[in-house]
Amino acid sequence: MTTLDWYGCATFRLRTAGLTVFLDAYIDRVAGAAGTGLTADAIDACDWIVVGHSHFDHLWGAERIMRNTRARLIGSYETIRVMETAGVPVDRMMPVAGGETVDLGSGVRVSVYPSQHSCVWSQGQMAQADQVCIGDLGVTLQEQQRRFGELVSHLTSLGPATLEHLVASNQGARGDGGALVYLLETPDGSILYQDTSGHWTGVLRDLRPDVAILAAAGRGNIDGEPIQGSLAQFVARQVDLVRPRRVVLSHHDDWLPGFSVATDVAPIRREIERVAPRTALVEVGYVTAAPILPV
Repeated sequence: MTTLDWYGCATFRLRTAGLTVFLDAYIDRVAGAAGTGLTADAIDACDWIVVGHSHFDHLWGAERIMRNTRARLIGSYETIRVMETAGVPVDRMMPVAGGETVDLGSGVRVSVYPSQHSCVWSQGQMAQADQVCIGDLGVTLQEQQRRFGELVSHLTSLGPATLEHLVASNQGARGDGGALVYLLETPDGSILYQDTSGHWTGVLRDLRPDVAILAAAGRGNIDGEPIQGSLAQFVARQVDLVRPRRVVLSHHDDWLPGFSVATDVAPIRREIERVAPRTALVEVGYVTAAPILPV
């Protein structure tokens, strides 16, 4: 049996074939935010860490898990640079960019695919799942960077506790480092892991996982442009592309109040039922060891 523990945001602990694999590593939270109440320092067993991109709310904590365990890490070249700066030995990390397949042992393999980050520059506080967002097409990188700077200013104005958290978690990442998605093949079945709401259509439509972990936060990014619609529609579109038997959401809790929202899952569920009625949306609570495979 393969089980999944959610640590909030887009971080999961996957246990399969005797292996413990962390998908992202962001566990610590600002005071009062949703989460487990745990920190990355509490993790004392891990074989691999698979990181979707190098923003703090995905990568921060990996350096401590690596310090406290014998884990190895897979991530973008920017992720590896940040981790090396944090003191993680290079020989325990594997830089990837998409196109690689890594043998994790015990009959488990992970294939890497290029992806897209959500259009985080297009919003201040995240919208609810049924809110329709339009416009912002054809925005240049320079303008996106300017708007992202405004978002950072907003985040630093959310109070002293949030500012302290942002300062502590700032590891000097130069952007997202190139978002990645992963297809994990286990003896029990296959799992697609995505930690931010973006994709290349031509990549996703050729994948057929048994279970898909899909990000449900912010403005969806489709082939480099923001979705003209709602987050619920974006998630359902991805479900239609990959056609899994089960879907688990990620990144949808209120992990940084004032920026994130506690996402209402009901509109996402309705849209999935409309578009892909054979796919079941499975809600996973914090650290519940939810069985996800075999289906």
